[in-house]
Amino acid sequence: MDTFNRVSGHPNVMAMVMAGGEGSRLYPLTKDRAKPAVIFGGKYRIIDFVLNNFVNSGIYKIKVLTQFKADSLIRHITGGWTLSPMLGQYVDPVPAQMRTGKNWYQGTADAIYQNLNLIKDENPDYLAVFGADHIYKMDISLMLKYHISNGAVATVAAIPKPIDEASAFGVIEINENGRMIGFQEKPAHPKPIPGNPEMALCSMGNYIFTKEFIVDRLCDDADDTASSHDFGKDIIPAIYEKFPVYVYNFANNVIPGETKEQSTYWEDVGTIEAYYRANMTLRDVIPDINLYNSRWPIRTKAGQSAPSKFVFGSKKNEKDPRVGQAIDSLISGECIISGSEVINSVLSRGVRVHSYSRVEDSIVFPDVEIGDRCKIRRAIIDRDVKIPAGTEIGFDIEKDRERYFVSESGIVIVS
Repeated sequence: MDTFNRVSGHPNVMAMVMAGGEGSRLYPLTKDRAKPAVIFGGKYRIIDFVLNNFVNSGIYKIKVLTQFKADSLIRHITGGWTLSPMLGQYVDPVPAQMRTGKNWYQGTADAIYQNLNLIKDENPDYLAVFGADHIYKMDISLMLKYHISNGAVATVAAIPKPIDEASAFGVIEINENGRMIGFQEKPAHPKPIPGNPEMALCSMGNYIFTKEFIVDRLCDDADDTASSHDFGKDIIPAIYEKFPVYVYNFANNVIPGETKEQSTYWEDVGTIEAYYRANMTLRDVIPDINLYNSRWPIRTKAGQSAPSKFVFGSKKNEKDPRVGQAIDSLISGECIISGSEVINSVLSRGVRVHSYSRVEDSIVFPDVEIGDRCKIRRAIIDRDVKIPAGTEIGFDIEKDRERYFVSESGIVIVS
């Protein structure tokens, strides 16, 4: 087999990004959009992180498999992720097409099976199957080298988690060489990493396969009426005892110019609490994930925005104490903070905060308008919402529940 592309000298890899999930645990942020299309960090979408991981790792053939409420996701990809067709590079959204029957995707493995024509057309040597709804940076070329050097048919990315947290994940057992020898789906008593009894290896849902091997397995799985057609539940457990399946430890990930902690940061933003937590770390002096590293840029759809503006500070006096200011916050383009305060918050493009208002510990989506004398705390405000003057959010949770969606920990979502 010709492992490397004859022109570039790089391995011939095709990526498939699983972006079809419903994202019900992120409701109501996913009421009108796919989970990977949810805004993150003021200007990005969640899917931007996995796409940047592939591009920054030198992998430029990327198919994005969509399904639920995909319109905004497709517009984001087609409007911003343009690589070089002349060089055979692409980021292509692929809506579910029911090519193999009258069913939507039945599981992650079935999603790839229903798109085997794309794999056959491209004919790569390796297939990378990654999720679209996690916030992290990963040099996938390191995982690919690990896969090739071990002669693996499949390599699973895994992250070490404390034993008391691992029950929420699929837990992988390995031998001293990193080969998979066991798998438990959300076990009550997770098996620890060899030599590290306090930690367990948890699957990240990211895989690299040798193409010919996985195509055969997917065809076999499609014929198995007892299968749920999922990589984690069916494909991987069925092959690791008979074939060389290796585990790439994400603790070995290295991002140029970043600390070890930043290189190994990974957040599954599948719940409102996790999504809120991941956004809030961006406010820190040294955030868990670094958006400012030019050696590993986080690109997104470009937009034409006027500069943000903070007004009324120069007019402050005893009779009119208004000051437009933002403290420990991320403020995107075209925002106007008019005689108001934004503290410990993340504001997307085009937000207007009017006089004497205070926004604290909150995430505000694009084109939101917050009226005069509002008080907002620990809230997520969806795009295009207009908050009437004098509104208070986040101070009386029971009252908030009557008007808005409130998460388990008391985060108020206004949509």
